[in-house]
Amino acid sequence: MSVTLDGTDLEIVDLLIEDGRRPLADIGRKVSLSTPAVKRRVERLKEIGVVTGYTAEVDHAKLGRPIEAFTELRFGGKTKVADIAGVARGLPEVEAVYTIAGDPDALVHLRVRDVAHLTRVIDLLRRSGKVTGTKTLIVLDSETHRDR
Repeated sequence: MSVTLDGTDLEIVDLLIEDGRRPLADIGRKVSLSTPAVKRRVERLKEIGVVTGYTAEVDHAKLGRPIEAFTELRFGGKTKVADIAGVARGLPEVEAVYTIAGDPDALVHLRVRDVAHLTRVIDLLRRSGKVTGTKTLIVLDSETHRDR
């Protein structure tokens, strides 16, 4: 479904991406609208499914999961794409599973305590017997880019 957004809608979305808790009055000042007008636009963006929720950014090291990694997964040729994400179901260390075209078949985003914990999680990902190979990349540092 395609939605029609004007430049002001896009500015509001960018401001919410930058800070989902930004006061509506502040958004209004930045986009030259009244607070009630911004509220109506934000509600519309929610209704049409452009804004789907708000999240908190957390310090994973303070939560005891300082290591971030990505594990590539390869599957046998007869594995259905819909079944790929299932190998990570129930693993709290898994931030996301991306099924992708080409080689590898999936990319799993992980957060763990230490390398031993990472090893256990990878073993759990491989437990289904459908995974034919893995390759893990440990993140040294990251920087988020939200420029459009």
